[in-house]
Amino acid sequence: MHEEDASELARAELAHWGESALNPLDALMWRTERPPADSWTGVVVMMLGGSPSWERVRRAHEWGIAVVPRFREKVVEPLVPTGPPVWTTDEDFDLDYHLRRARLPGPGSMEQLLEVAQRLGVTPLDRRRPPWTAIFVEGLTGGRSAYLLQSHHVLMDGAAATQLFSRVLDHMPDQGPSSVRPAGERPSISRLAAVRRGFEWQASGVRQLLRGGAAAVQKVKAGPVDSVRRGQSYVSSLPRVAAPPPRAASDLLRPGPRSKWRFGSLECDLTDLKSAAKSAGGTVNDAFVSAILGGLRIYHDRHGAALGDVPISMPVSVRRDDDPMGGNRFTGAFFSAPSGVAEAAERIQVMHERVERVRAEPALDFLGKVTPLMNLAPSGLVTAAIQALNSGATLTTSSWLGVPRPTYFAGAPFERMFVFGPLPGTSMCAALCTHEGVCCIGVNVDGDVFGDTDVLWDCLQKGLDEVLALAA
Repeated sequence: MHEEDASELARAELAHWGESALNPLDALMWRTERPPADSWTGVVVMMLGGSPSWERVRRAHEWGIAVVPRFREKVVEPLVPTGPPVWTTDEDFDLDYHLRRARLPGPGSMEQLLEVAQRLGVTPLDRRRPPWTAIFVEGLTGGRSAYLLQSHHVLMDGAAATQLFSRVLDHMPDQGPSSVRPAGERPSISRLAAVRRGFEWQASGVRQLLRGGAAAVQKVKAGPVDSVRRGQSYVSSLPRVAAPPPRAASDLLRPGPRSKWRFGSLECDLTDLKSAAKSAGGTVNDAFVSAILGGLRIYHDRHGAALGDVPISMPVSVRRDDDPMGGNRFTGAFFSAPSGVAEAAERIQVMHERVERVRAEPALDFLGKVTPLMNLAPSGLVTAAIQALNSGATLTTSSWLGVPRPTYFAGAPFERMFVFGPLPGTSMCAALCTHEGVCCIGVNVDGDVFGDTDVLWDCLQKGLDEVLALAA
């Protein structure tokens, strides 16, 4: 198959992006959102190596929205809570509402761009429209530009973002609109029709429960001793994964209102981070998280404060190759991260051991099992439960593989991608996305907890430098 044919095939897959109804995790995030403190909206910052014309940017969006129907769809909740919200075509879709442009004043620095991005991040999305907005930003130094995408988490997680960008972006600078036939609009669904969908969802859930129960009975009959042992192992594991870890013993990390988002960015060569991780017997994710923990430790040293281990929440992907693209496929792991370990190599080793221990917990998937039931409970009760769970963590980290090859947006080289996740219950969210061999790290912090972010960014850079020094 020619490269161009493979590209067209990959883009054709986008017509089937996502499912018609929100999966249980998506529905939970949609129902419990209370922006900005408990927002589930993130911001993607795409750095471009040039500045395409506004007309070409608009044409790229018109084509992309035609190829990926999900981005002209909105979320509709059933008139009566019989099941999860569903996706439906927004018959009043207006591209000019979702896509805007801006120009930075001189000097057009990264700091100025991130100020625009962080203001966008705390601006609530209109829940009556497709849950995304974008700003094309011109005027960066060197004739560059940027594309800011504000997206609700129900659209995609990190892995789904890679699926999207690797298929929808051009592989050549002069590539015109694809010949892929635009997908037809999906039928519109009213809130009343969503009620019927909810009853169908309940019936499907009952059938799955019965099948699962029958399969469980057969397993017990085939191996009663092993079944009892697995059950005991799961029950004993549950308190370890469901109970929030101890709070951070730090006067500097007291939870704030999470209404002032502050963005910072770091980057390094992926090969160097791999070498540093390998030298200490860890993974890239272990090294990345250890760098952030080291930065927090240095930040406390600067303020004359001590820092022990901090509670962390870390998504663990459960996405399979045959899962629909888009949406979210992860479970959450909560544990104490070793920020109390001063030496970088030892910190990576301890981090690796703790992550492996958590991944081996039989009940790690407990959130996936209880989420469908939580969606049947009143929204206020569910929101309180999620807030209690998330508020136990000081730090949220996430890492995933991004676009591995050169791509272009409206003819301009796509050079970097920084992702700034939300702060539902935490004081800091750090996300690493690889892009063409570069580790792009986006850090979002609560400005009421970290009042001197210039010092914080410098400390996080030093924490990263400590880890990278191991590569030598």
